[in-house]
Amino acid sequence: MSASNPTLITFVIYIAAMVLIGFMAYRSTNNLSDYILGGRSLGSVVTALSAGASDMSGWLLMGLPGAIYMSGLSESWIAIGLIVGAYLNWLFVAGRLRVQTEHNGDALTLPDYFASRFEDKSGLLRIISAVVILVFFTIYCASGIVAGARLFESTFGMSYETALWAGAAATIAYTFVGGFLAVSWTDTVQATLMIFALLLTPIIVLLATGGVDTTFLAIEAQDPSNFDMLKNTTFIGIISLMGWGLGYFGQPHILARFMAADSVKSIANARRISMTWMILCLGGTVAVGFFGIAYFSAHPEVAGPVTENHERVFIELAKLLFNPWIAGVLLSAILAAVMSTLSCQLLVCSSALTEDFYKTFLRKSASQVELVWVGRAMVLLVALIAIAMAANPDNRVLGLVSYAWAGFGAAFGPVVLISVIWKKMTRDGALAGILVGAITVIVWKHFELLGLYEIIPGFIFASLAIYFVSLMGQPSAGMVQRFEAAEKDFHLNK
Repeated sequence: MSASNPTLITFVIYIAAMVLIGFMAYRSTNNLSDYILGGRSLGSVVTALSAGASDMSGWLLMGLPGAIYMSGLSESWIAIGLIVGAYLNWLFVAGRLRVQTEHNGDALTLPDYFASRFEDKSGLLRIISAVVILVFFTIYCASGIVAGARLFESTFGMSYETALWAGAAATIAYTFVGGFLAVSWTDTVQATLMIFALLLTPIIVLLATGGVDTTFLAIEAQDPSNFDMLKNTTFIGIISLMGWGLGYFGQPHILARFMAADSVKSIANARRISMTWMILCLGGTVAVGFFGIAYFSAHPEVAGPVTENHERVFIELAKLLFNPWIAGVLLSAILAAVMSTLSCQLLVCSSALTEDFYKTFLRKSASQVELVWVGRAMVLLVALIAIAMAANPDNRVLGLVSYAWAGFGAAFGPVVLISVIWKKMTRDGALAGILVGAITVIVWKHFELLGLYEIIPGFIFASLAIYFVSLMGQPSAGMVQRFEAAEKDFHLNK
């Protein structure tokens, strides 16, 4: 690989900029709250773009365009489900969770919030939810490291082992040094890069294929059913794809952005920015895959890599249609998508280990400086475990990622949603919700019942468990009082 390669130079500049942001954030990190929640200081723009970038991994620029390229618009149901789910999460959870976490012991993590909200003196809620986070997110981190390694491997011709460390090193560096602020600031840059790539690329592909009419005629000539939203779908199939949206209510790395907003007043503006970003990005993603059908049917001589692996459609279009320097910037957007999600996942795991295990059970009197350094050590520990899991990219454990989203969505989603809108929810209801949601997902996935995506029954059964178990008990006067004070605060300031 030549040192004068424009793509390599662009990647190096981009990675150096992310690490520099990490060192800038280091100067603003004085205590554990700063390290794992940015001192609750994020404005609406950073909250919005950070939530979006942490959500959308390499799937946005590789997986979804590839699926659209292969099957046409029928694969876009998942994008519709995600947009609806993200909007409802911003509408019902974001502002309320920001206020509830502050009123409930100024909670810094999701397990911390559950323990304070439901006055769980036993520590059971905290331990179970922290374990769920650690198990699923360590697997998630491994998948992110594999995606980064695959990108470096295919772009620079590196061996997989070298690419593994090259892809992971930069993300680990800025997360380790700068914590939540570094992750949020870099997410904002990465979200900007991703939307630039996803708006520019389909426009250039459209121009290269002769405009809208010619492109649509070429897609239709290749296969008229590419335009059919119901092609090869069933009612259960569509519901399953739309069901992905339910996952948003329970994703710790997205919920952390809501908790870190500087005030409830920022949430409404952040929602508008984030949803605009998300709709444009998903629209651009679908367009890249869809217009790619026309481009490669007109240029079969360059279609080899995409025929071999349809997830390379964005990569190949960027290489073929753009100046190498611009292509380097566009390909950096894939790295941005991978890094933004991986960094958030590393930090959430570090937060669970530091706040919910180390500080709570081992060193209650630990100083803030000690806790920040323990947090940094936990980032390294989780990263090394994830790299070890990713060392064999065909390891079966990475297949678990396909239902990790469902696991979080069903185990935490109903608990978070109901806890911020219903004052009569109890600790036993929360425990029942987490356990029923997680167990339903695992059992449903194992038996592949009805062909229905496991998050849907998991979410429904967990919600019913929360409701009926909560009715069997009674929340304490303190729980109701804090809930009502937070709800009043939310309505006064939203």
